[in-house]
Amino acid sequence: MKAQDGMYIDGAWRPAVGTGRIDVVNPADGQVIAQVPAGTEEDVDAAVRAARAALPGWAATPPAERAALIGALRDALQDRKGELAETVTAELGAPLPFARAVHVGASIAVVSTYVDLAASYAFEERIGNSTVLLEPVGVVGAITPWNYPLYQVVAKVAPALAAGCTLVLKPAEDTPLTAQLFAEAVHEAGIPAGVFNLVTGTGPVAGQALAAHEGVDFVSFTGSTAVGKQVGATAGAAVKRVALELGGKSANVILPGADLPRAVAAGVGHVMNNSGQSCNALTRMLVHRDQYEEAVSLAVAAVADHPTGDPRAEGTRVGPVVNAKQYERVRGFIAKGVQEGARLVAGGSDAPYEQGYFVAPTVFADVTSDMTIAQEEIFGPVLSILAYEDEEEALRIANGTVYGLGGAVWAADEETAAAFARRMDTGQVDINGGRYNILAPFGGHKQSGVGRELGPHGLAEYLQTKSLQF
Repeated sequence: MKAQDGMYIDGAWRPAVGTGRIDVVNPADGQVIAQVPAGTEEDVDAAVRAARAALPGWAATPPAERAALIGALRDALQDRKGELAETVTAELGAPLPFARAVHVGASIAVVSTYVDLAASYAFEERIGNSTVLLEPVGVVGAITPWNYPLYQVVAKVAPALAAGCTLVLKPAEDTPLTAQLFAEAVHEAGIPAGVFNLVTGTGPVAGQALAAHEGVDFVSFTGSTAVGKQVGATAGAAVKRVALELGGKSANVILPGADLPRAVAAGVGHVMNNSGQSCNALTRMLVHRDQYEEAVSLAVAAVADHPTGDPRAEGTRVGPVVNAKQYERVRGFIAKGVQEGARLVAGGSDAPYEQGYFVAPTVFADVTSDMTIAQEEIFGPVLSILAYEDEEEALRIANGTVYGLGGAVWAADEETAAAFARRMDTGQVDINGGRYNILAPFGGHKQSGVGRELGPHGLAEYLQTKSLQF
C-alpha cells in the first residue's frame, strides 16, 4: 500500500524528527503492508505551532468561504473513494462492500452536511441588549480510533473546519494510511496551510503530547473508556475543553408484541457489522422469557447469513478483527463467557482460519447481567442474549452497566417503544429499526463519554461564546 514517509504539517509533507517507524499490518493475513513514521513530541509541537499560526486567518475567513473549501474537500474525497475503500479494507479488514458504503460513503455524506451547516449556521444572535457571538474554540487536538478510520476523522475535522478552528490530527497507529489519504484530499481541496495537520504515531507518545500541549485549546478523543479517562485528566489539568466518545455496551430491547424475527435479525447484523468493532454495537439482546428460546434459535439462524472470510472476497460479511492483540482479547472474553456459565450457541474461540485475525461470529444464550460478557465491552463479533420477566426488569438490565452510548427498542408500535426508550440512560436509541441519522447528535451518557458529534450539535462543540452588551 502507498504510504507517506513524513508528517503533513503547514501544508506540506515534511520528514519526521525521529527515525522510529510503525508497521501497518493487514489483519486478513498478518502481513506488513506499509510503514509510517512514529511521531515524537517534537513533531507534535511543530504541528501545533503551524495550527496556531494559521488560526487567526482561518477564524476570520467568512463562513461561506469555509463552506466552499469544505465542499472542495468533499469532492476530493469523492474522487478518491475507490482508493479509500481499498485502503480501509487493507489496514482494518472491513469487507470491501461495507468499506465502500459505510466507511467511505457515510464519511463523504458527513462532510456534505458541514458544507451546508458552515454556510447557514447562526454564528451570531441578538438577546436583549446583547450580541452573542459563537467563535471558534481555537486549536483542536483530534485523536481518532482505528475502527472507523475515515468516518471518525471527518466527524471531528469537518465541524472543526466549519467552526473556524485549526487542527492537529493523530490517527490510530493501526490505520494511518486512510488518514494520510485524507490529508492528501485536504491539500488538493486548497485548504490553507496550517489549518489541518497530521502526525502519525502511538498514543502514549504522540497522543499524549498532543493532549498535553499548551498550544491546544480543545481535545476531541474517540477510543476506549480507559484511555479516555487519561486524556480527560490531562486536558483537565490544563483547564482545556475536552470531548470524549468512549465505549459502549448497548442494549437491544425486544418488547412483547414486536416483530421478533425482524428485531433479532437486525440486532445480529448490527453486532456483526465491522466485525463487532463499533462502540455502539447492540451487543446485549434483551428478550422476554416467553419468547426467549425462539429468539435464540432466530439468532443462530441469522448468524449463518454473516459468513466470515477474506474481506476482498465476494459474499464476505464479517472480516478479521484489527490486530493480534484484539484477536486474543476477544477470544479471551469468549472463553470467559463459557467459564462463567453462558451457553455457547454459535461460534466460539476456535480460529476459523490458519492465518489472519478472524473470530467466528459468536452468540451466547443464558447470559445474566453479572457475567463479564454482559458488562464489559468486547469489541468483537459477540452477542449476548439475556432474558427478562417484565419491562421494569428489562429497564434495569438495559441501564445496568457503566456505559450509555447507544441502544434500540422494538415494540408493537412506536409509542410503546419510545416510552421505554425515554427511560433508557443512553445517548441514542433506535426505535423499531430507525435509520441512522448523520445530522442527529451522537455521544454517550455515563462512562461512554461527554460531548456530541455530528450535525449542528457536533458543530457547537467547536465553538465558544462571547457576549457584547450595548
